[in-house]
Amino acid sequence: MQEFFAALYVFYCYLNKNMKVLGYFLGEKYESVPEVVPLDVLLKKAVDKALESNNGYLDLFICFLHGISLESNQKLLHGVLPHTESNPESRKKTVKNLKVMQQNNVQPERWINILHCLTEMRDCSVHDDIQDFLQSKMYKTRFTLAHCTALVYMLLMSEEELDEFDLRKYNTSDEGRRRLLPAVRCCRKALFAGCKLTKESCVTLASALRSGDLPLREMDLSINDIQDSGVKLLSNELKNQQYKLQILRLAGCNLTDVSCSSVVSVLQSANSALRELDLSHNNLQDSGLTLLSAWLEDPNCKLEVLRLSGCSVTEEGCSSLASALSSKNSYLKELNLSYNAFGDSAENVFSAIQGNPHCQLKTLKSPGDRAEQS
Repeated sequence: MQEFFAALYVFYCYLNKNMKVLGYFLGEKYESVPEVVPLDVLLKKAVDKALESNNGYLDLFICFLHGISLESNQKLLHGVLPHTESNPESRKKTVKNLKVMQQNNVQPERWINILHCLTEMRDCSVHDDIQDFLQSKMYKTRFTLAHCTALVYMLLMSEEELDEFDLRKYNTSDEGRRRLLPAVRCCRKALFAGCKLTKESCVTLASALRSGDLPLREMDLSINDIQDSGVKLLSNELKNQQYKLQILRLAGCNLTDVSCSSVVSVLQSANSALRELDLSHNNLQDSGLTLLSAWLEDPNCKLEVLRLSGCSVTEEGCSSLASALSSKNSYLKELNLSYNAFGDSAENVFSAIQGNPHCQLKTLKSPGDRAEQS
């Protein structure tokens, strides 16, 4: 109610050209020429102001303000407003502004709030476009930012869970892909590999993962520049929630041994259901392998598949891993160590480990990229 009356008051000030109030949105530029301020300019400035905040405290206000801008709604308030104002051209400009609006560092959830403004303006064209897209499966269609926001909104509002959400199918910009990330909330398999995601994208993804109990079982973030800081953000959410994530792929993400600490924190969580982990083609080195190996010996670790191909590991890291594989607590059944700088002595160690009665390995890909069956 407060937000509605705030919007009503601002619109009342607009009709009466009270620039003292409108100046908060319009700025000094328009204070000297109040009679020439079009309604679409006020609405755009109000949206810009709303997007400047981090907590979205103006989002509901601007939805009401857009709704009140329609003459049909103004007539319902004829006892409060001095007169009504109708300008079809201004409405068209407002709708266009909402569809093409772009601003950096705004969370996708906030763009969904902006989408509500289109609904208030009684424009359903973006929703209609999405419905046509979903029915036709025309994945080559270029998605605008508004389309991306609308698609996520529709997916989140649906009570159905998606078996798979493949970000690579959508032809859009980097910002468009970022706006699609909250779809992780409603899918069992999230395929984000090779989508030009960065550590900044992980801020958005971590926010989406913060939503609580999700159906997510598999997430592939391979071949993205998310770096150690991005993995840390994601790990903080994955270890603190009731997740049932079983498969996590982070191959080729420009990670170092620092990320091994973050991943181990997820594995150590009492709620962890992680069974498969891919950290291939990252610069983990011996120190990273030592961290992972220590956790493999823990009786609470249920990891069954570990891929560490091309991780700059040498014979030094071999001893810690050998100890873990020989432990009776290790559940590991598949291990990929191909394309690492192990020597012949390490090969012999792994061969001996497979003969250990406690070793449960079924498949071992050695540094020579040879698969051996136990």
